[in-house]
Amino acid sequence: MISIAAKATRREWIGLAVIALPCLLYSMDLTIMTLALPTINAALNATNAQMLWMVDIYGFMVAGFLITMGTIGDRIGRRRLLLIGAAAFGIVSVLAALVKSAGTLILLRALLGVAGATLAPSTLSLIRNMFHNKNERTTAIGIWMASFSAGAVVGPLLGGILITHFHWSSIFLISVPAMLLLLALGPWLLPEYRDPAPGRVDLCSVLLSLGAVLAVVYGIKEGAGQGLSWWPVLSLLVGVALAGVFLHRQTRLAYPMVDLQLFSRPGFSAAMLSYAFGFFVLFGLSILLTQYLQLVLDLSPFKAACWLAPWGGAFMIGSATAPRIARYWHPCRITTCGLLLSALGFALLTQVGGSSDKEVIITGTVMLALGLTPLFTFSVELIIAQAPSERAGAAAALSETGSELSGALGIALLGSLASLIYRMEFSPESLSGVPEDALTYANGSLSAAVAIADKLLEPARIELLTASRHAFTASMQFISATSMLIVLAAALISCRTS
Repeated sequence: MISIAAKATRREWIGLAVIALPCLLYSMDLTIMTLALPTINAALNATNAQMLWMVDIYGFMVAGFLITMGTIGDRIGRRRLLLIGAAAFGIVSVLAALVKSAGTLILLRALLGVAGATLAPSTLSLIRNMFHNKNERTTAIGIWMASFSAGAVVGPLLGGILITHFHWSSIFLISVPAMLLLLALGPWLLPEYRDPAPGRVDLCSVLLSLGAVLAVVYGIKEGAGQGLSWWPVLSLLVGVALAGVFLHRQTRLAYPMVDLQLFSRPGFSAAMLSYAFGFFVLFGLSILLTQYLQLVLDLSPFKAACWLAPWGGAFMIGSATAPRIARYWHPCRITTCGLLLSALGFALLTQVGGSSDKEVIITGTVMLALGLTPLFTFSVELIIAQAPSERAGAAAALSETGSELSGALGIALLGSLASLIYRMEFSPESLSGVPEDALTYANGSLSAAVAIADKLLEPARIELLTASRHAFTASMQFISATSMLIVLAAALISCRTS
């Protein structure tokens, strides 16, 4: 029988490198479409609504199918599900590169999301069973998380290069060689694990979880963009109701998709909340930061991605180094110090709008990235360590679903708060040279102000841009300060539990 402290062999570490590939591609596909949209629009004559769905549908389907795929992996085998997902991802990527219509591309992006949902829970649950030594498992999870960070950094940069020098279809074909490599090496390097007594998959639970997550994510994202109109609110209510029915059903099944008893295990619930909290502040800030770079500083999407590259690099470095520091310090102490560092990063971002914007943004984002990585790494390690090995896939899916939902919630709540501050700071009465209908339109958002300003003559254009950018800068400063206070509160909680 394998000891819980048994050291991993070279085969496990090489296998880790192999499963990092789909994680990188999974993350890349969340971001790589952004820079390609104008080119794809010109080629396929897509409407604005279709372009939004091209980007959003992938994330929607990933979030909706995570719990289902994690449970299926526990039943049929994590390696088998990973290889099936990799094959599907490669095939659909080739088909996406050949499409001739926007509607077909949206459908294929949805299928890519379903295939992508197999990758995160399968790879994380494989790590749970490949690395029995706690220190080695923490290191492996750090590398696993670094691969996601690398994908987030590489996606926009690689997308810009491919669109500049090749056909737009190349952004889909880039994933095919990596998936072929995984299919070739996976059966040899990755061991198979499954629940020895899984029971049958409850189709009703699958439909309930899918409907609940999709409705909640859609409601949150639409609410962030439209405000609290009736349709996003209805979607949220439907999602919450379906989630309630789903959870109630799990308590009555002999073989539930989600074992609610996991939440009674020491540390599991706290780790889930900590993990979700980190993504809440991270996503809430990131959506504002990308707008600030492009609409306030007037950078192109590619240049904005270059400015954010150090941020992603810091996540990669932090994910890889946090497990090494844990050999000498307790993880709770490292997490507390990391949260204090990230609070300093948020504090620095309250100073945007001055003459040293570049230095402030790069330094602040690097500090908060380095500070948040211990929280992410150790929370994930605790989540999958607390789950029985036969339920590792479901636990991994829960953690990833939590990050998706909390990230969407951060965008919605912090984004809505930022919109409120923007409208409070925007002063139309001081812009006597700007037409009243333009002021009404610009009062909605910075993007609206920039769009309407391009249709005005000087000096009205400059007046409107200056006022709207000042208001948005104030809103970003406020959100940075709010995030700093939230992180400080988390650091205080972590300090008391260390």
